[in-house]
Amino acid sequence: MAKSTYILAFFALTLLVATTRAQSGAQERAAQLRAQLVDVQAQQTALQTRLDQINEDIKPENIERSLAGIGSTHPEDLREARRRQLEAQRKGIQSQLDNLATTRARLEAAIATADAQSYREAVGPKPSEETTSIPKSDKATSKKSIRNKHWLKKRRLHRR
Repeated sequence: MAKSTYILAFFALTLLVATTRAQSGAQERAAQLRAQLVDVQAQQTALQTRLDQINEDIKPENIERSLAGIGSTHPEDLREARRRQLEAQRKGIQSQLDNLATTRARLEAAIATADAQSYREAVGPKPSEETTSIPKSDKATSKKSIRNKHWLKKRRLHRR
């Protein structure tokens, strides 16, 4: 008797631990995704700061000022080359920002999904689903079969 009680307690404890691990797994996943989201936001902030600096540097008066110490017979070529260089950097940074925005949206959706999964695991199954042994689709057919049985019974009695 005592041995079966210990075995039953062991199985109950095993189920409890498995549920706890599953819950912590979903919660851990959400925490990892949040950490990734913070990293993406930090990268976006750094790139946005760099893009603002490039937008300031690309102004004609700032290009002129940056090339003031360089002597050349064709200063307009130097200014144009510097402008093209800054434009290329701006396009590259804007592309990276677009990719990070897409990644951020994906991470936010994944966090919402992980939170929902964690919540579902914490709440557990609904009590009404546990108590019914017949699926809803089979209930209609079982009612129909009961009606058919009664109908056959009445028909047999009527024949006699």
